[in-house]
Amino acid sequence: MTDVTIIGGGIVGLATALQIKQQQPALSVIVLEKEARVAAHQTGHNSGVIHSGLYYKPGSLKATNCIEGYRMLLAFCDRENVPYDLCGKIVVATKPEEVGQLDTLFERGQQNGLGGLRRLNLPALREIEPHVNGVAGIFVPQTGIIDYTEVCEAYARVFQALGGEIHYSEKVEQLTPGLSLSVVVTNKTRYETKLVVNCAGLYSDKIAQLTQREPIGLQIVPFRGEYFKIKPDKQYLVKNLIYPVPDPNFPFLGVHFTRMIHGGVEAGPNAVLAFRREGYKKSDVNLKEFFETLAWPGFQKVAAKYWQMGLGEMYRSFSKSAFTKALQELIPEVQEDDLIEGGAGVRAQACDRTGGLLDDFSIIETERAVNVCNAPSPAATSSLSIGKTVAEKVLKRF
Repeated sequence: MTDVTIIGGGIVGLATALQIKQQQPALSVIVLEKEARVAAHQTGHNSGVIHSGLYYKPGSLKATNCIEGYRMLLAFCDRENVPYDLCGKIVVATKPEEVGQLDTLFERGQQNGLGGLRRLNLPALREIEPHVNGVAGIFVPQTGIIDYTEVCEAYARVFQALGGEIHYSEKVEQLTPGLSLSVVVTNKTRYETKLVVNCAGLYSDKIAQLTQREPIGLQIVPFRGEYFKIKPDKQYLVKNLIYPVPDPNFPFLGVHFTRMIHGGVEAGPNAVLAFRREGYKKSDVNLKEFFETLAWPGFQKVAAKYWQMGLGEMYRSFSKSAFTKALQELIPEVQEDDLIEGGAGVRAQACDRTGGLLDDFSIIETERAVNVCNAPSPAATSSLSIGKTVAEKVLKRF
């Protein structure tokens, strides 16, 4: 019998496990991970950006967790010798009509406590990124780059040193909540546990539904983000990080340029509907999961509202020239031949029944479970803070 069983060995699950074990060393805590390694899905496929907290509504869970998590992440990496680089980024308005939204971002950043933000005109933009084009911008000094798989490996190492256990290649197949204990059955064994913590990412809604009888009222809709890499001889076009002004109506940041911590430059991602929850390639299809998405009333409302944007994203997914054109708004010198196919990630975006794409973190508690049901970007940056928040909810039960 175990005190706490955490489902999911991504960055939020491991950060939560670590926080629980640090605060209550006597509790028995295990992590169940269905893959043979940590960070195999969302965490290991992201672009490796340390987010500053610029974008998020002041006072929201995203804002508070990002800012606290940022400080906690850097302190952890300093202690555990995980490399990172606070290189800063620019956010660029490429059209005059985007300047108002840029001003809103600047004000949000200040309200969220970011010091050193600078407004930039085109000459000032080009001092930082000589090849960029735009009408105005913001420099954000707090933004950095890191390898989140390395962060996860360090979380796992410290957690296990404290006596925590990680069980790999164990996929949860059944979960039965009881009056005093829950039973978790995997493909390998059966566990009795006092409390389940669901950090299952792309399958967090499925696990959450197992913890209660009534419908949870949301569903994970998987969006694939595809990247290109810039050929080595053209990487001089990008010094650090270059972002567009995001569309305030859509929970994605738009295609951007990211220097990677281990070298190289990525360009992307787009945001297209994935045909399976772990669909990293266009050819990855799971008909059952795809039809579940299409049948969800919330997704139908999203599709009706954003169909034009969705078609544009899909077109860019299949047209390298269209993808290049989007990138040329930020760096006109980038040519189609400069791009080679990179990787892709799948974002677990929670969507409610009314068509709302949840923009904030969502934690649903039941008698025997704490479910992290929406943890999109900046969850990696915020992971230790989210883990602390979840750990506080867990420790109230003991």
